Amino acid sequence: MSLTDELAAERAALQMINPAPYNAEAPAAALATEITPTEFHYVRSNFPLPEHDGTLQIGGAVQTPITLTLDDLRAMPAHEAAVTLECAGNGRPAMRPLPTGEPWGDYAVSTARWKGVYLHEVLAQTSPSATGVDVRFEGADHGPYHLNPVLADTDRNNLTFVRALPLVQALDPNAEMLIAYEMNGEPLGQDHGAPFRLVVPHWYAVASVKWLKRIDVLTEPYAGEFQTGHYMYEWPDRPPEPVDIMRVRARMTTPAAGSTIAAGSHAVRGKAWSGAGPVVRVDVSLTGAGEWYAAKLEPPSGPYQWQDWSFDWEATDVGRHTVRVRATDAAGNVQPEVPPWNRLGYGNNAIEVVYVDVI
Repeated sequence: MSLTDELAAERAALQMINPAPYNAEAPAAALATEITPTEFHYVRSNFPLPEHDGTLQIGGAVQTPITLTLDDLRAMPAHEAAVTLECAGNGRPAMRPLPTGEPWGDYAVSTARWKGVYLHEVLAQTSPSATGVDVRFEGADHGPYHLNPVLADTDRNNLTFVRALPLVQALDPNAEMLIAYEMNGEPLGQDHGAPFRLVVPHWYAVASVKWLKRIDVLTEPYAGEFQTGHYMYEWPDRPPEPVDIMRVRARMTTPAAGSTIAAGSHAVRGKAWSGAGPVVRVDVSLTGAGEWYAAKLEPPSGPYQWQDWSFDWEATDVGRHTVRVRATDAAGNVQPEVPPWNRLGYGNNAIEVVYVDVI
């Protein structure tokens, strides 16, 4: 089977958003499982699939620059974590006026089990300078970037995907950031960042740089297209803010939106997650402005993954019902009624409204 055939097989279950660069949502059924099968995991790319020479260079403001291969990483102590990743633009088309950017529906979110080495342990080998401020992560992916037409043509034709994190966070052992080389027990596939990628728990997935090629410790804050150009909340009434941790959100998986069910008892189910800590409460409302009822919320199976919730609904009234779902996290964040509009359409965590017909 050729590489093209392999990719086609891997992508068959996904809902394509853009063919080039390839972006695709998970199928609705993917939200029903604790761990998303790899073939159902959504794919987000800013450029075409890159070539990678198999090495990871680490330098900048460090005492000991190093170059690592996949074998070097596999020789280090391995760690695994189930991590929910969500695209910052998930749900963008629900905002009004419609922002620019990929028109993701509501399924640019998935949970996989990642295996690799801790970022802080790798950085420790290089002895970062005490003057270090940020850590810059460069992917191997590059090319024209059509979403910023104000750039000069020469720049637009050869941008590279680069992001940065504060050095203090990258060195924090409690953050458990991974340089991952396996996904769900298998080597990383092309769409998911082979041969190795960054996985940053709690943050929107833009921080989890794929096809990782180079890491540099910087003595000045990093500024770049994907750090301070895009992936910024550009609010209409206050200064811009960087996109960072995932906003609290609950999704309903059963019954499906627009479905028809027979009158009687039904289990309403779904997933909830937040980058600010575990979800502590999920509420369900059965009318547009009615009372909220507490759902049964399952404890998290791990510190970085979504949680299951369920609600027993006595659907005895025939007719159309609007079912709303609202999550609250441990930091006290509650989903808003309307999307938090910003120019580039990031962070839509508005309360979901699902229509169900009872017959």
